[in-house]
Amino acid sequence: MAVDRFGNPHAPNLPYARGKILASTEDDFRKLELAWSLIRERGPRNIYIFTGLEHSIPLSAEELEFADDEIGPALSFPRLSALALEHLGGAPERDDVAVFNRLTGATMATHLALVKPGEVVIGVSESHSHPSVVRAAGQTGARFIDTAGFAAFRDTIATERPSLVVLTRLAVTYDLMPLDAIAAVVRLAHDKGALVYIDDAGGARVGPAAFGQPRMLELGVDIGATGLDKYGTKGPRFGLLAGRKDLVGRIRAKGFEFGMEARQALYPAVVRTLEQYDPARVRALIDTTKRIAAELRPLLGNRLRETPTTVQIPADDILDLAMARGGIGKAPVVPYEASAALSMLLRREHNMLMVHFVGVPPGTADLLIKFVPPETLERFGGAKKYADAVDAALTKVGELLREPQRLKHLLLGAGP
Repeated sequence: MAVDRFGNPHAPNLPYARGKILASTEDDFRKLELAWSLIRERGPRNIYIFTGLEHSIPLSAEELEFADDEIGPALSFPRLSALALEHLGGAPERDDVAVFNRLTGATMATHLALVKPGEVVIGVSESHSHPSVVRAAGQTGARFIDTAGFAAFRDTIATERPSLVVLTRLAVTYDLMPLDAIAAVVRLAHDKGALVYIDDAGGARVGPAAFGQPRMLELGVDIGATGLDKYGTKGPRFGLLAGRKDLVGRIRAKGFEFGMEARQALYPAVVRTLEQYDPARVRALIDTTKRIAAELRPLLGNRLRETPTTVQIPADDILDLAMARGGIGKAPVVPYEASAALSMLLRREHNMLMVHFVGVPPGTADLLIKFVPPETLERFGGAKKYADAVDAALTKVGELLREPQRLKHLLLGAGP
């Protein structure tokens, strides 16, 4: 069983340990409700959305007249399909498209349609698969094996016969899998008779726009999905699935049967987000993030982890730093709770909404700074102000660690 730096075992299906304050998904939702209350209190125009995600609904007032579950798709689905296949590198004579309520819904429906109890599913990325992949495989009764990097995948598949391989191009840690490794994974999977599903959440745009990689379906995979709220698209927070027509048909059917389909009334918004997509926007978001990294590095040194697209403060380091600043010798909380406290302080004291508040539960305990809109950073006051806010909040977490009950009050509104 994986453990964090402090010896805490990771919770089931999560890459971090649970603590006594945020012990469950129910606690995560209570924390989210508290963050919502702060947005209501301050007013939406006073909030700086630094999640790196865009969850808007790009519809004009005139289009709202036809935002109906029957009329919306009737008017827009052919255009949606054409744009989606172009965006993802598909061919209309071979491929089809389906829209899900979330990327997680697309992943779950894929497993329900393609995997039987007792079969093997292998995950492969540069670090680890998203918790939604692990949960989807578990829900079908499959045996899930996660592998980090091509070499581990190669060694695993040599002795296994999976029915499905789940490939993640841009990992949860934002490490990008090299193109030659992707090609080798697809080849080995197909040699074993496995289907390949790519969890291409943000990679569908980051790979081609920032690193010159092919579009999703040009990678030779059978099926794949991306999120429409990620890195150059403006929402809605839907999962766009595409691939072989026979597979899409089966997966779409499962989605409808289990209520995971997207609301068809919003199909016109999908059309709008695909029409406005510009690869240059992805590169601009990455450049802004790098400006923040340049300001944070002198404050945090080697505690700052940088990937080619993101800036991260690992949760273990957040707790380490906070303990040092607070003069604490023994950790009174787990790293996930320290990271949550950091995000809540940024929300409460600096009006910054971090990606921590998007997931219930979050997919990572680390503080992620990614794909920052330049206009939002300018409105906030610039990269130095951003870095100073993170630094000040870290010091405040250290103070709260001396009295864990105050930290609980910060996160859940409970206690004194």
